[in-house]
Amino acid sequence: MKLLFICTHNRCRSILCEAIANQRGEGFLHAASAGSAPAASVHPLTLLYLEERGYNITGLKSQSWNDVQAFEPDRVVTVCDSAAGEVCPIWMGTVEKWHWGLPDPSQIKSDDDAVRDAFMTVIDRIEDKVDGWILASQS
Repeated sequence: MKLLFICTHNRCRSILCEAIANQRGEGFLHAASAGSAPAASVHPLTLLYLEERGYNITGLKSQSWNDVQAFEPDRVVTVCDSAAGEVCPIWMGTVEKWHWGLPDPSQIKSDDDAVRDAFMTVIDRIEDKVDGWILASQS
């Protein structure tokens, strides 16, 4: 299954999803991520905490959804958090669409421990969702 994770800036949550889905779902899931208004780079804490959790960060980059037009996903997942007042980009393809309202841990303005906890909580949620898809496909 090909997954495309979308967020506005493609610098944190969608990148987390891409890395986690590709590595936990290796052989079953093939993921990419993109943004409607991509940032110049991936948030450094995104890379730091992915590595801390054992994920490979090689090749992760912030990119426009125009850059992945040839990817042809089976499922598009938006990850913006509407509770935070974000405007979620809309994918205009005819594929299956899902929404995961994930809070943006890169926006936490607090001490290092609170920021780390926020990242770990989001990573845990993504792992649970990805693992659920993998388990459902095996039953």
